[in-house]
Order: sequence, then C-alpha cells, then structure tokens
Amino acid sequence: MPPPRPPLPPSSPASPFPLRLSGPIIKGFGRGSKELGIPTANIPLSGSSIDGHSNLSSGVYFGWAGVSVDADGNHLVPPAPAETLDPARPPESTSSSSSSPVPPPPPAPTFTPPPPGTPLTPFPTALSIGHNPFYANATRSCEIHLLHTFPRDFYGAWVKLVICGFIREERGDYGSVEELVEDIWKDVEVAREMLVGGGEGERGYRGCREEVERV
Repeated sequence: MPPPRPPLPPSSPASPFPLRLSGPIIKGFGRGSKELGIPTANIPLSGSSIDGHSNLSSGVYFGWAGVSVDADGNHLVPPAPAETLDPARPPESTSSSSSSPVPPPPPAPTFTPPPPGTPLTPFPTALSIGHNPFYANATRSCEIHLLHTFPRDFYGAWVKLVICGFIREERGDYGSVEELVEDIWKDVEVAREMLVGGGEGERGYRGCREEVERV
C-alpha cells in the first residue's frame, strides 16, 4: 500500500523558498525519456548546498525555469561547449558489499552564463533533487521536468531555476517502474496546479516566473 500523498503546498513561497540554481543542461543518466517517458533537463550541482542551504531535503519540488531556448527548443544564445556537458561521475550503486572504493568525481567544469539581461523563456517545472533511491544513484542530481513538449534536445542551454516549493520526499520503495511513473505524473499535476492552474497559487508564484525571464 503506497503512503498517502502529502497535502498541496501553500499558495505562495514559504521559507526557505524561493531558492535559486543555474547552469547549463548537461548529460544525465538517460532514463527520463527512454525508460520513464518523462524527459528531464539536468543541471550540475556543486557540493551539497542549494542556494546556501546545505540541509535541503532530497525530494520533489516545483518552480519556474528560464531556459535559453524558444518553445521549439531552438537555442537563443550559443550553448555551452559539448565537451563540458558529459561530466564524469562515479557509477551507479549496485551493491553495498563491494570492497572496491568508488573514486571521487573529477572537479566540475566551470560554466559561463550568458550576459546579464539575456532573455530566457520561462517554463513551469517539477524537479527532483536527490539520489533517486529507486535507482540507487551514487551521486546527487538535479533533474528538471519542464511542463512543455519539445521536438528536440537542447544540451548546453542555460537554465535559471527558481525553486518555489516542496511537493514530497523522495521514495525508493516502489514495486515497479510503473508505480514510480504514476507518482511522478502526480507530482507534475501538483506543479501544474500551483503554477499555471489559474488559482491563488498561480498568482502567489507569479514573481518567481518574472524572475526567470532574464539572466
């Protein structure tokens, strides 16, 4: 029996939100579109701190993302160099009994954002920050699902992310991939309701949308 879904988030940002992240879209684990049917844009995390908060819970969040592409996924400014978008990472965990130490990841590449004031296209998002315990990832990641359908990938595009609120803690106790996917789609509907549902939430988070319209 799955645990009950938590109540809807508040209709405006509550402490510590909003939180901010930015970076280019990099290569992820390749599961979002292929295995789950839910494409994600991954941006690099540097250490464990999110906008100065080192104890931010792993879980599912919602927010607004300004992206340097148009609604068809065409780049509005030159993307980050391709050779920086597939950062080496430790392999995914497969067994806790392995005696071979996992080597630390190499230093993350340094990315240069577009010039201040560069226009970005805002998209509502549901996003995951954590280790995805269903897959036992060895590294923490930030995986963003944009609530929009694109005809192409756009690696290297710049993302300015404003995290507006928390939806739920991450889970690893799903009985199947189908159960995981079902829960993710419920997360997406929560994000949609809060950000573009036409009610108090859409009005309460409008400032977050305006913040991501430019670098």
